Amino acid sequence: MRPAGQNRPSRGSKTGPPEAEAAAGVAFIVPKKEISMVPDMGKWKRSQTVEKLLDLLETLDRWINETPPVDQPSRFGNKAYRTWFSKLDQEAEALVSTVLPPEKAAAAPEIAVYLKESVGNSTRIDYGTGHEAAFAAFLCCLCKVGALRVDDQLAIVFKVFNRYLSVMRKLQRTYRMEPAGSQGVWGLDDFQFLPFIWGSSQFIDHPTLEPRHFIDERVVNEHHQDYMFLECIKFINEMKTGPFAEHSNQLWNISAVPSWSKVNQGLIRMYKAECLEKFPVIQHFKFGSLLSIQPAKP
Repeated sequence: MRPAGQNRPSRGSKTGPPEAEAAAGVAFIVPKKEISMVPDMGKWKRSQTVEKLLDLLETLDRWINETPPVDQPSRFGNKAYRTWFSKLDQEAEALVSTVLPPEKAAAAPEIAVYLKESVGNSTRIDYGTGHEAAFAAFLCCLCKVGALRVDDQLAIVFKVFNRYLSVMRKLQRTYRMEPAGSQGVWGLDDFQFLPFIWGSSQFIDHPTLEPRHFIDERVVNEHHQDYMFLECIKFINEMKTGPFAEHSNQLWNISAVPSWSKVNQGLIRMYKAECLEKFPVIQHFKFGSLLSIQPAKP
């Protein structure tokens, strides 16, 4: 079942095929109006691969339960994270194999690299937008080998990526991971960026909720389970203390933007400038045959 209006492009959005976006290797989904939350999410068509990906992420979640933090003098960067990561390091190829079509089994070692890169750095015990980008690359690779289809795009964002976010937040809480390359109060968020893009697209043309509402804790607490953007704000509110305008100044500024479509467009530009074009982020990105660094053919 497709949500109503899924086939209508939003104002100012690209109308080219999603396959073209995936091939670009920058983002596998164009954030636009049809990605809208509906109350009966469970009725959406789920592909077998989406279910297997959710199982994979459930496994990572279970390993956190099985690897409690250790007592140590340092408050941040609990060393038990390295034990958890070593388990993923050993099992990543096998996990990836479970979501690949049999004829694409040889791609497992290449795609597994992006999964391992997506959960943080085991030396520094930190996590940031570069790791998040690696998970987007992981999903992009699954699209390129045909494990995920264009039909899956809503589930890719609002089921798979959302589950990934919940596992990353659990890692951050459990092992007190440091933010990688955080800009502090001048950054959008210590750990994530993409869910703000997709989350703002979800709100475009919403009849009642406007950008100014996301700094209202009552609104966040009431609606966070239905909206990716508000779930991000709720996590920030739980992790940080003090006035929102002081600890999250960029988001505070965004709350003054008059429409969600302008928020969405601004965040896409900001992601390109602050993440995709920043050497400290992209220097760690790995390229292979599926995501190649070779020049695009004219």
